[in-house]
Amino acid sequence: MNLEYFIAKRLITAKDYKSSISAPIIKIAISAIAIGMIMMIVSVATGIGLQQKIREKVSAFNGHIIISNYDNNQSEVTLVPISKKQDFYPKFTVVPGVSHIQAIASKAGIIRTETAFEGIIFKGVGSDYRWDNIKEYLVSGKLPDFSKNVNQEVLISQFLANRLNLKVGDFFNTFFIKENQNQLPNIRRFKIAGIFNSGFQEFDATYIIGDIRHIQRINKWAPDQVGAFEVFVNDFNNIKSIGEQVYEQTSSTLGTKTIIEKYSYIFEWLQLFDFNIIVILVVMILVATINMVVALLVLILERTQMIGILKALGANNWSVRKIFLYNAFYLIVRGLFWGNLIGILLLLIQQQFGIIQLNPENYYVNQAPVYLNWGYILLLNLLTVTICFLVLLIPSYIITKISPVKAIRFD
Repeated sequence: MNLEYFIAKRLITAKDYKSSISAPIIKIAISAIAIGMIMMIVSVATGIGLQQKIREKVSAFNGHIIISNYDNNQSEVTLVPISKKQDFYPKFTVVPGVSHIQAIASKAGIIRTETAFEGIIFKGVGSDYRWDNIKEYLVSGKLPDFSKNVNQEVLISQFLANRLNLKVGDFFNTFFIKENQNQLPNIRRFKIAGIFNSGFQEFDATYIIGDIRHIQRINKWAPDQVGAFEVFVNDFNNIKSIGEQVYEQTSSTLGTKTIIEKYSYIFEWLQLFDFNIIVILVVMILVATINMVVALLVLILERTQMIGILKALGANNWSVRKIFLYNAFYLIVRGLFWGNLIGILLLLIQQQFGIIQLNPENYYVNQAPVYLNWGYILLLNLLTVTICFLVLLIPSYIITKISPVKAIRFD
C-alpha cells in the first residue's frame, strides 16, 4: 500500500508531469472539476435561496393557510364575516405544527389624492397580527400599533406611494364602495405610518395594511366578526399535511386554502428550479468525469513502460490500477479544493453585498438570494468524488490488458 501510494505521489508531482504530454490534459481536468464544483455550489445555493425567499415573502403577507367562509374562497375581499369565537382561535393547539393564527379582513377601495388615484385592497389586521414577518420589508417609517384605540395609521407599499406621490406622515382619503351602489361611499382618512417594499408586485400594487376595526365599522360588523384567519406553520415542507388537518378541525361552513393552492402559478414555477438544478448537477458531473477519464487514459498511455516494469517486477493488475486511481483521486481533490474555495467565496460576496440584482417583476426579489449550507456542499463533494472514482474504474481496466514485454518495448 505504501509503495503504491509513493509511486502515485511521484506520478502527480509537478516535476514528473509539468513538462510531459499529459500536463495540459491534467490541468484541463483539474480546471473542469473546479469549474463544475463552482457551478454546482452556486446553482444549488441560489436556486434553493430563491425558492425559500419567495416562500417566505408570500407567506409573510398571506400566512401559510387561509381559513375563510366558503362564500369568500374565490374573492380577495371579505363578503361574509366569520365569528372569532372558534375552537381554534386564538390558539390552534389541536393541530401540531401550527405556530400562530391571526384574524384579518379585507375590503376594496380607491385612494384619491390631488393628482392621482389608485384602486386598492385595504387589509385590516388587529393586535394579534405578526409584524415580525414583514418588518424586514419596511423601507421607511414605522410599524403601526393597533393594540389600543382605533387609529388612522396604515402601511403602504413603495410602489403605491410613488404612484400617488405620498411619503411617510402624509394623509390621504380612501373611498370604500358600499354594496348598495346607490348609496354614497364611505370615506376614511388615513395617515402613512410606514412604507414597505416586498418586491412581490402582486401585493405591492394592491394592498395597504391598516386597522381591522375600520372594516368592521364600514361593514357594520360586530367587534368579534372578521373576514378570515391566517395560519402559520413551523415547517413549510409540512404545509400540505397540516393544511389537511386544519381543514378537518374547522366547521363545515369554513374552507381552507394553502398559499400553494392560492398562488399555484408561483409554486409551479418554483418547482422548475428543482429540475434546473438537477440538470446542472448532471451536466457538471458528466463534464468533470469525462475530463478525468481522458486525463487518466493519457496518463496510462504515457506511463505504459512504467506499467510494464511494475508488472515484470511482480505487481498484479489491481496494484497497478490503484496507483493510477490514487493519482486520479489526488487530481479530483485538487480540483474540488479550488472549486469549493472560489464557489463559497462568490456566495459570501453575494450574501454580503448583493452584487447580482434581479428584476422583482419577474423574480419577486430585488437581488439573488443565497442559501449557504455546509451539508449540501459536503454532499456535492462526496457525490462528485464517488461518481468520478467509480467511473474511473472502467478506463483503469485497460491496465490489465497491457503485456509487460510489449509495454517495456513501448516508445
